[in-house]
Amino acid sequence: MLNIQVYSDYVCPYCFFGEQVLLRAIQGQEDKINIEWMPFELRPYPTPTLKPEGEYLQQTWQQSVYPMGEMLDIPIVLPRVSPQPYTHLAFEGYQFAKEHGLADVYNHRMFTAFFQEEQDIGDIGVLTKLATEIGLDPTAFEQALEERTYKDLHKEALRHAYEEVKISAVPTFIIGNQIYRGLLREQDFNQVIAARLVADRNI
Repeated sequence: MLNIQVYSDYVCPYCFFGEQVLLRAIQGQEDKINIEWMPFELRPYPTPTLKPEGEYLQQTWQQSVYPMGEMLDIPIVLPRVSPQPYTHLAFEGYQFAKEHGLADVYNHRMFTAFFQEEQDIGDIGVLTKLATEIGLDPTAFEQALEERTYKDLHKEALRHAYEEVKISAVPTFIIGNQIYRGLLREQDFNQVIAARLVADRNI
């Protein structure tokens, strides 16, 4: 089994692209690959988050994100949630979902809720509604976020990313024992994964 760890933040459009491109690349090989989604906060509280109406996001999206979305055929919009939400609560919800066997579907739902539906994924009510959609118990999920049940687990995940793995930008992919920083093309994923699977068979 080839392990792939993906460090990403739910408010990073390139991370959404990375998730989609990686999933396309492993189609038909899911039984040979284990993907683990790893939390990373680009702007942890109390660092101010970005505003979609600001010049930086407007320029970045027009010059880079929208063209890339068209090239990859991935629908995406710059969410009008202003300022952009902090993602610690969404990631604490991820730990809940992971514990209940729904890590992959939760991770994907966070991206689509924010980048395709412009939902505020920093709001507990919104997160609870999304969790309910994917089959999680709404009462238990909401209570976990309100009581910050997974706060320490999430903080440890961030410490691991920042201090042990030295992640400084997302998306970052660790495929086997190789680190790849930034968004890879589908063919690049295919080549790297194929090489790793061959190497693992020869060990």
